[in-house]
Amino acid sequence: MKGTIKAVLFDLDGTLLDTAPDMANAANCVLHDYGLPPLNDAQIQANTSHGARGLLRAGFGDSLEGRDIDSLRLSFLDHYEKNICTDTKFYEGVTDLIAQLSARNIPWGIVTNKPGFLTEMLLPYFPELEQTQALVCADTLSRAKPHPDPLIFAAGLLSMLPSECLYVGDIKNDIVAAKAADMHSAVAAWGYIGAEQNPIEWDADLIFNKAVGILSLF
Repeated sequence: MKGTIKAVLFDLDGTLLDTAPDMANAANCVLHDYGLPPLNDAQIQANTSHGARGLLRAGFGDSLEGRDIDSLRLSFLDHYEKNICTDTKFYEGVTDLIAQLSARNIPWGIVTNKPGFLTEMLLPYFPELEQTQALVCADTLSRAKPHPDPLIFAAGLLSMLPSECLYVGDIKNDIVAAKAADMHSAVAAWGYIGAEQNPIEWDADLIFNKAVGILSLF
């Protein structure tokens, strides 16, 4: 595979940034409003990459039945927006990876299912990520991941064919999207992978335990 990959696209939450503390805090605020206990560590680990709906479903459990999930999501987003970067941080090795990709003139971008307005609020806290050459969010196009459109669009922004790109993410849907887009795929095993999940079963091309391991492809 070395030599065939000319660009890298990344998921954001659980791949480049550990946003779990701030996202979990927003979910816990909603749960508190409804008299429910906060999420435990296992629930946070397994559901952060599934966004507001994933965290809220984990927290509400069976009591979610009959509730308006869209209304709960809006409440989550309101809490999250107010405290979007209190404890969010880079994963270990990500800044080195980005610096090396840039130094080697390897194009890279971000394809996330995070809403655009939240992504644009968050990235200024991490100037390295503002150097991205492609940014595609949940609402950039009419369809989000796991549909392949966002990945194909991002490849075009990098002036690359999808087959020349590697997509790196931490949930199965990231791998599904990459395969549907005819991209190479890699699991960010350092991300939000629950104990009951087995990334080997996702049929990704590669699994990396450390972010800097991606540099071995170039």
